[in-house]
Amino acid sequence: MKKTSKQFWLFVVLGIAIYAVIQLLIMNGIIDQFYSNTIIVISINIILAVSLHLIIGITGQFSIGHAGFLAIGAYISAIVTMRLELPFFLAIIIGGIVAALAGLIVGIPSLRLKGDYLAIATLGFAEIIRIVFLNIDYVGGASGMQVDHMTTWTTAFICLAITILVIVNFTNSRHGIASISVRENEIAADAMGINTTYYKVAAFAIGSFFAGVAGALYSHNFYIIQPSQFGFLKSFDILIFVVLGGLGSLSGAVLSAILLTVVSTYLQGYPETRMIIYSLVLIIVMLYRPKGLMGMMEITDYFKMWRTPKGGSQYGK
Repeated sequence: MKKTSKQFWLFVVLGIAIYAVIQLLIMNGIIDQFYSNTIIVISINIILAVSLHLIIGITGQFSIGHAGFLAIGAYISAIVTMRLELPFFLAIIIGGIVAALAGLIVGIPSLRLKGDYLAIATLGFAEIIRIVFLNIDYVGGASGMQVDHMTTWTTAFICLAITILVIVNFTNSRHGIASISVRENEIAADAMGINTTYYKVAAFAIGSFFAGVAGALYSHNFYIIQPSQFGFLKSFDILIFVVLGGLGSLSGAVLSAILLTVVSTYLQGYPETRMIIYSLVLIIVMLYRPKGLMGMMEITDYFKMWRTPKGGSQYGK
């Protein structure tokens, strides 16, 4: 318990230091608007990657409908701020809650499915959400909805920190252990008395909530949102974050989200070859690291390995 508390405060101090350095650079104009926006996009993508990591990496449910929850958070938060004229922080919370409710509605019936069938069901849900917003004139329909720019680095960092904190604590709790047991062998977990449906739905709802939070940040970072931004290709982009980082590794999801966002951003000037280079990067990484960048390990696991002598014991005995 003491060791866990020490690690927790170490990461809190590290997070505050990272925020303070970046904020200081932004305030002094060293980081311009382009790089500031890139950092915000990286934060949003990390939230999406970590939230999907909980569903796929921890609970083992193959979902490819995350863009649907992103769309719900984006549109609901935009309605709260632009139509109802309520504060942005309230819009973030409401967007997350509505996305979580949608996750429950979808999760309860569809999570009885497994593998490819679950993937098809979640993909179908995401497309339904996109088509619904496409045909609602209240939110602009196909032409999209104009949204004021309200997302700042501070807001994005706070949401990112809360997301990681909640998912790490969930993973390390008895609920997380039960979810991992569902991933490893659902039949054995059910035989041991674990309510597998409950934990799958719970993980799905939590992941959906934070996808909705990311949607709120996403919609208020760009001045317009359109249904075409939330197609099935967006779901695959988020899925790639998790798979490339390593299924079961939160650190891997974070690293791959940073890497792919930077690569994608710098290739925007080459629209003809962007997807070719982007795909080649993925192919090379998967050839040499088929289990992903981190496999199922976390960064802290590497620290433990470095501290442990070759004799085997951490104390060399």
